[in-house]
Amino acid sequence: MYRCKIRFGLWIIAGTIGTGLFLGSGEALHVAGPLGALIAYMLVGTVAYSSLCSVGEMTTFAPISGTFPHFAARWVDPAFGFAVGWNYFYGQAISVPVEVAAAVILLSFWDENTSHAAIYTAVICVLMCAINIFGVRYFGEAEFLFAFIKLSTIIGLLLAGLVIDLGGGPNHGRIGFRYWKHPGALARAGLVSSINTDRFLAIMSVIIQAAFSFTGMELVAIAASETESPRRNIGKAVNRVVYRIVLFYILGILMIGMLVSYDDDALLNTSGNAAQSPFVIAFNRAGVKVLPHIINAAVFTSAFSAGNTYLFCGSRILYGLALRGQGPRFLTYCTKNGLPLTAVLVTCCFSLLSFMTVSSGAERVFFWLQNLTATGGFIGWFCINLTYVFFRRGMLAQGFDLKENIYNHSWQPYLAWWGIFWTIFFTLVNGYAVFFSFDISDFLVAYINLPIFASLYFGYKLIMRTSVWKPEDMDLVTGIPSIEETEKPEVPPRTLLEKIAAILF
Repeated sequence: MYRCKIRFGLWIIAGTIGTGLFLGSGEALHVAGPLGALIAYMLVGTVAYSSLCSVGEMTTFAPISGTFPHFAARWVDPAFGFAVGWNYFYGQAISVPVEVAAAVILLSFWDENTSHAAIYTAVICVLMCAINIFGVRYFGEAEFLFAFIKLSTIIGLLLAGLVIDLGGGPNHGRIGFRYWKHPGALARAGLVSSINTDRFLAIMSVIIQAAFSFTGMELVAIAASETESPRRNIGKAVNRVVYRIVLFYILGILMIGMLVSYDDDALLNTSGNAAQSPFVIAFNRAGVKVLPHIINAAVFTSAFSAGNTYLFCGSRILYGLALRGQGPRFLTYCTKNGLPLTAVLVTCCFSLLSFMTVSSGAERVFFWLQNLTATGGFIGWFCINLTYVFFRRGMLAQGFDLKENIYNHSWQPYLAWWGIFWTIFFTLVNGYAVFFSFDISDFLVAYINLPIFASLYFGYKLIMRTSVWKPEDMDLVTGIPSIEETEKPEVPPRTLLEKIAAILF
């Protein structure tokens, strides 16, 4: 039991940590400066956490197949659930080729022959699909290994970075907060003459990069119906995700801001492999030359793992849509072990988009896919928090005691409203730079998700003539298993390792 618990805890904590943290943080530092990048990541982190708390509370109340698109259809409006489901499936499916492309770029660190890129792309796609087709058991084993590698790498980098910052590197040069003083803590976007406004715009430019790093934290809900004792384990996992935000993202961004100057020319490296990592840059500056290969290998496993997780989540969202009659019926097919095989295969097809990045203009295609993923994530977080507000209204109207739920957050519904406000703001301003130098493709990438979502919602509403649920009419009972049906008695930890696992996971 503890082995399963550790697997699930590690997956929730590290499942979607990909190249955004290891490599993209360097671009964030260059664009906004150390303080600007820290502000952007902290702000997006609070929004991601609010969304996770909202979906965590709904999922522990109703740990059923279909996850939050099903909640949106059941507690807000069937049309809203339809739009949320297809938007979220699209976002997860598009994320798969992004991570596949990133993994192939990382392999170029060892093999610079560009003619091999298509072969590597095909091999990675096949491996990801095979792991998901073999089912949750093998998926869990693979993700447990990848998550452990990612956690070990991040903790190792933070400790090594601290040693170097304090002068423990081969050149014994103490850095401290030197780069916060010169060239400074905040960079300028170079768009307007006002210094403060330009610095604010630079921070806004990093929001998309930060969002891409945080995308997928809500995956806790996806595995609800396939998790042992979901109410207890999901509740505990949600409580511990705040440690991931602080330890991995906030401390990670703080550390690279201390180690590397935001105007360092090495941050302009566009190779996409370990040479672009601010940690590698810092270690090279300190005289440590042996880490690039290790970091590149760790980041490769991160990209592969994140793509693997997105494929898993996308297939479950698609399966849930089909179960509700909002997707093709053939997608409801399951194997005798409960694997939604056809949904997995359809989601696997999206990995083929990664071959677009093999051709000329690959960097621009990668940028488009990454931005589509991030903006789709904002809409997804908005929908999760809005659904929670409706869910809470229904619970109170029908006399449910919110405190009886295994997981509930004392700051709700304020967390949900916080998430709603900022996701609207981020969605509207994420493409602001295009208005300073207009480019139609960049404009579409920044805002195309809005008309797509609106078309899905209003189109379904018009055809099916749905209406928003009144609080007293929401279905808060049908198909929701009792605690006795889902939860197994928790065995207290016996050995020292089990006690440590109980604290960490």
